[in-house]
Amino acid sequence: MKAMKLEGSGGAERYVLIFDKGDEMIQLLTAFAREKHLSAAQFTAIGAFRDAVLGYFDPERKDYRRIPVPSQVEVVSLLGDVALKGEEPVVHAHAVLGQPDGSARVGHLLEGHVWPTLELILHESPGALRKRHDPETGLVLIDLTSR
Repeated sequence: MKAMKLEGSGGAERYVLIFDKGDEMIQLLTAFAREKHLSAAQFTAIGAFRDAVLGYFDPERKDYRRIPVPSQVEVVSLLGDVALKGEEPVVHAHAVLGQPDGSARVGHLLEGHVWPTLELILHESPGALRKRHDPETGLVLIDLTSR
């Protein structure tokens, strides 16, 4: 992955990240967020994955049901945010993945291996968003009262 700052300063930067063939997007974006000390950001991306794993939240199990997507797909839409859980940045992403027949697979992005590229624009926000565990759902959700 290559990254370049497009503009901004003082916690309001904007970056472009270009992922390379074989890169695992969630892992590398999390590492970038840690390196840049991101505490609140949003992102969008387009490109393609050679394979991915989506998730669908099962409220009864309080966990994501894993949905493997074992083939080449277009990343038609990928959006998400970065917020802090404790002192660590957490990436939350949802994806629409286009298949060769024009149908789509959608869900929470758990993994995505890039092929041949993924172009991501990230907008950092000043301040911090913090996540907390919600015992009712089992999810880690943004908590606006902890600002």
